[in-house]
Amino acid sequence: MSSSDQALARILIVADEPKLAGLLSEYLQTWGYESEWMTGAGDLMSSISRDPPDLLIVDLTFQDCECLGMCRQLRAFTRLPVLVMTACAEEIDIPARLEFAAYGYICKPFNPRELVARVRAILRRTHPGPTNSAAPRLSIDSRYYLASLNGKPLGLTPIEFRLLRALAAEPGRALSRARLLDHVYANRRIVADRTLDGHIQNLRRKLHEACPEHEIIGSIYGFGYKLHV
Repeated sequence: MSSSDQALARILIVADEPKLAGLLSEYLQTWGYESEWMTGAGDLMSSISRDPPDLLIVDLTFQDCECLGMCRQLRAFTRLPVLVMTACAEEIDIPARLEFAAYGYICKPFNPRELVARVRAILRRTHPGPTNSAAPRLSIDSRYYLASLNGKPLGLTPIEFRLLRALAAEPGRALSRARLLDHVYANRRIVADRTLDGHIQNLRRKLHEACPEHEIIGSIYGFGYKLHV
């Protein structure tokens, strides 16, 4: 999205932590978005009916059952995109949390820049418009373990490089965590999924620094990741 497109996008944050919600709202505003937040869902439905935002960000640690019910009610009258904030540790306990067809989720703690990247990616999909942004150009040199994005060196660790190479070998295809671990650790030593997720998070950060206008790696809830270039 262009800077003028961003200025028109309005984002609503629903969370039970005023400090977190306020900080995220301020950060989104610095990137040109119009944002507001609320800590209660009581007036949310009527507010969205009167003046729907372009994107809703929901913290699923906030009165958990109420939030899930709220999102299901939303789907009864609107296709408003929803971005879920959730603690990574909760994922294994909540296999059906995205059943209300959210557009994505982001694990806490996260870098605010990662949140902005997700927001921009969702808004590009749901509010397409003219853009001069060219598709990102990814270059991988397996001989020297070097990778660049749009001509900018990424400075990857060996593990990050192998992850990126595995994803780039099948762009657009979802690869499971188990398969990615096979690519990363040749000796197949036992490694927790959370360790892999940590490497992915670092890789995403470096990709975002080189190309902030595109979300290069997408998450497949409960399964793995895929490359968008």
